[in-house]
Amino acid sequence: MNCIALLDHALVIAGAPGQGVQTLIQDLILRTQVEYLPREPFNYSSKPLGFSTKSLSIPIPVLASSSKPIPRLDDAPPLSLFRREFLNRPFILPGFALDWPAMNDHPWHSIDYLRSVAGRGRVVPVEIGNDYRADDWTQCIMPWDDFLDILEKGSSHPKIVLYMAQHNLLSQFRALREDIIIPDYVFTAPQAPSTYSCYQPPNNEEELALNAWLGPAGTVSPAHTDPFFNFYTQVVGRKTVWLAPPTLGTTQAMYPYPPPSKTLNNENTHNPATNQLAPPMTNTARVDVFSDQDKGQFPLFWKHAVPEALSATLEPGDVLFFPPGWWHAMRSEDMSFSVSMWF
Repeated sequence: MNCIALLDHALVIAGAPGQGVQTLIQDLILRTQVEYLPREPFNYSSKPLGFSTKSLSIPIPVLASSSKPIPRLDDAPPLSLFRREFLNRPFILPGFALDWPAMNDHPWHSIDYLRSVAGRGRVVPVEIGNDYRADDWTQCIMPWDDFLDILEKGSSHPKIVLYMAQHNLLSQFRALREDIIIPDYVFTAPQAPSTYSCYQPPNNEEELALNAWLGPAGTVSPAHTDPFFNFYTQVVGRKTVWLAPPTLGTTQAMYPYPPPSKTLNNENTHNPATNQLAPPMTNTARVDVFSDQDKGQFPLFWKHAVPEALSATLEPGDVLFFPPGWWHAMRSEDMSFSVSMWF
C-alpha cells in the first residue's frame, strides 16, 4: 500500500508533470492493485452514502441574505440560445443530470461503489475544518478508505470536520470520469463577459477543469469569486447556494480580505477557492452569508449585496450555471457530492 500511496502523492501533490507521466502512474497503480491488493466487485445493493430520503424531505429555510431565487429553466436551452441570452446570468437546470451513470448504475451515493472504483491503497487530499477562513483550518492527505469510513460512520472526534474540496478526483480515479456526462455548453468557447473582461479559459488542452466536492452536512465554501464559467452539478445530497453579481466588487459590499501585505499572516494562501487572477484571499468575503448575525458588522453588505443576491437549494441531479466573477457561497445540507466544471 505504501507504494500506491507514494504514486498517489505524485498525482496529487506534483500533478504528474511530463508527457505520459500521469498515464504511466495510473497504470502502475492499477497493476499493483490487481496483483497484490484485489478488491471484491461492487455490490449494487450497497447502502447509501450517509443520508436517507427522509432527510431530503426536510425544508431548507430561505436565506435572509438574499432577495430572490436563482431562476430555474423548464427546458435546457439550445446552444445558440445559451450563447445569446443565458451566458451572462446564472440559472438552474432542475434534474438535468438525472441520467448520469453516477445517478444510476454507477451510484456515487454508494460507499461500496466509491471504494471499488478507487481500489485499495489510494490516498486523497482532505481539508480539516468546515470553513477555510478559520484559523484552525488545515489540510492533510489520508487514505481514501478511511475518509469514506468517516463519512459513513462519523468521526471519533465529532468537532473535526473532513471535507474534500476542489480536488480533481475524476482524474485521479479515472473510472469516475465515465460516470458523468459533460454538457456541450462547456465547449462553446464563450467570450469574456463585460463584467469580467479578464476572463481566460482553464489552461489545459480541453480548456476544462473538473473538480469534486465531497463532505458531510454543514460544510461551507464561503462567498468568493472564481475566474471561470461554471456548470456545478449536485450528485448526492442537497446544497444551498448563494450568488451575487460581480458589480458588487466596486462597492466593497462583500468586505473582501485585504492583500497579503496588509494581513497579519498569510497562512491560508492555498485555500480551495484561490483565484489565480487575484491576490490570495482577496477573492473571498469576510461576511458569513449563511448567518444574519453580521448586520451591524457589515452594513454595506446588507445595504448593497442583499438586494442583488440570489439563492436556491440544489437537489440531486440539479445543475447550476453561473459566469466568472460572480460571488458564490455553498453550504451542504446533507452528505453531499458535487462536481464543478470550469470552462
